[in-house]
Amino acid sequence: MSNPLLEPIHGVSLQDYAAISAKLVSGVAQADILNALGIEPAVYEEASALWVTRMQEDQTWEVTTLYGQYFGNADQHPKLSGLNVAISEEGQANLDKLNTDRYFYEELCGARQAAYQYGLDGAQWIQENFGINLGDFQAVAMKWMEVQNADWDSVPHFASYQQQKQAAYAAKFAAEQGGNVADDVVF
Repeated sequence: MSNPLLEPIHGVSLQDYAAISAKLVSGVAQADILNALGIEPAVYEEASALWVTRMQEDQTWEVTTLYGQYFGNADQHPKLSGLNVAISEEGQANLDKLNTDRYFYEELCGARQAAYQYGLDGAQWIQENFGINLGDFQAVAMKWMEVQNADWDSVPHFASYQQQKQAAYAAKFAAEQGGNVADDVVF
């Protein structure tokens, strides 16, 4: 028996919804996405709200799990695969490295977190410094999560590495901002 929470909403499948979300955070214009799918904006807005509700209601996590998989594979969507924002040569090289080098991925996760700690938009900082937009970054994150779920023994190692990188970037951001507020406090 199939899960009724996975049935399309107004013709918008979960795969469509996840791919739309991924393309939106990648910077693709909503109008372009909806045109490619043949969906009116009002239909998308209602379907979007209902998909969120379904994910909240699903106690099996099946909808959310599939959403994550579809989000991570948005470039394989039959109607949206060709819709992308232009990426620089350097950005593409960094994105390729992010896809294949777990240490680079963990480093940028740490950098993003440190940026947020220092009042910067971490996703924007990654975009400006590495040419990788949030949608592409999150798609890669979904892929690394699948790898991690298959190899739990690696989690402590990579978590430690990410924390080390986060601390290093935090020091960098603190120095750029003239230090931390309490750097001169001695106990």
